[in-house]
Amino acid sequence: MPLREAGPTLALGLLLTFGSSVGQTYFIGLFAGAVREDLGLSHAGFGGLYTLATAASAALLLWLGKAADRYEPAPLATAVMLLLAVAALGMARADSIWLLVLALVGLRFLGQGMLGHIAVTMLARRFAAGRGRALGIAMLGYPIGEALLPLLVALALAAFGWRAIWLGTALVMLLMIPLVLRLEQVMRRTSQGQRAVAGTAAGPQAAGWSRLQVLRDGRFYALLPTLAATPFIVTGVLFHQVHLAQAKGWTLTELAACYPVYALASTGAALACGWLIDRVGAIRLLPVFLLPLALGLALAGGDVGGGPDGTALTVAAGFMALIGATAGSATVLFGALWAEVYGTRHLGAIRGLVAAYMVFATALAPGALGWLLDQGTEPRQLLLWLAGCALLCAVATLPLLPRLLEARAAPSQDQASHPNHHQGPADCHA
Repeated sequence: MPLREAGPTLALGLLLTFGSSVGQTYFIGLFAGAVREDLGLSHAGFGGLYTLATAASAALLLWLGKAADRYEPAPLATAVMLLLAVAALGMARADSIWLLVLALVGLRFLGQGMLGHIAVTMLARRFAAGRGRALGIAMLGYPIGEALLPLLVALALAAFGWRAIWLGTALVMLLMIPLVLRLEQVMRRTSQGQRAVAGTAAGPQAAGWSRLQVLRDGRFYALLPTLAATPFIVTGVLFHQVHLAQAKGWTLTELAACYPVYALASTGAALACGWLIDRVGAIRLLPVFLLPLALGLALAGGDVGGGPDGTALTVAAGFMALIGATAGSATVLFGALWAEVYGTRHLGAIRGLVAAYMVFATALAPGALGWLLDQGTEPRQLLLWLAGCALLCAVATLPLLPRLLEARAAPSQDQASHPNHHQGPADCHA
């Protein structure tokens, strides 16, 4: 499907990725100080609850992620947005630990989990050619949210209570539903719309591994540390952004003002990554996408910018730009990678498995880093440790490249016919 004819599909993907912002850690983390103060929670306490809620959302995503294979994206997204509005209302009314956890489960599963999952599965399946560019364009919803929402929330917190902001968030979710339904109508009226594209890019004969076959693939397990690095590190750092900013001598407003830099870097990296994927493939980009993250963490973990001097905001902006570059490229890279390696027939189920794992990684981060901070770990030391982990994960992908390139898309007929065969699909050629 030519990109110039795919406006409604790309717009729907962009709208869904933007809507997922309310379940992302960078958004929820902006309320961490106010929530902890209202409910009397420590860093580790709130981080632990967040970990519990995110782990629950990962389990739900593993179970329900395959819905993206069974239902059309617009009706499914409409149901998710209705429930997401309910979760935002629950957050606004949270006056107990249990209600807070339930609201967080809803925000994480429906927002961070399902909306992004629906968008990426739809785009990866419907664009056989130009998949990288399509993902790069539609994924702009993430940096748009990152550019606008933190500063708006920081300003709104000074004028309104945090609960009022969550009431407004529920209203915005409801107002987005008519846009989703309108885009669905346009897609259905277009000759290159939803069903026509599905017939060319992911029809009944489309190649693809099943989720069970993927679980037998040794390459899949070798990729797991690299897959977890970005969500774990970025989630942990942004969840504790208030404390880390204070340790560096940055105010919350100053840090929030750097989010447009983060968003611009994420946008540029996403578009560049999509362009490169269409030329060299997603697999060959695996060793490089984590390098900006490692450099950004090392920059923030250094002594420069550790106080209210002239370099503080420069360091903050550089840090946000570098982690934004990895976050933007990772979204597009892993959106295309699974279709490139495993095909599109069962892409929703495979992405549900992958997304659940990534959400579980984000579940561990707030509690783990919160415990380290409560134990007296210096933020500088913590950031440098994380930089080393990112660099190690990048290097670990190098020996995997030949194995990933040698067998793609469909498992062999022998493997497909004998799903209980002990030979994993990693050894099968397309």
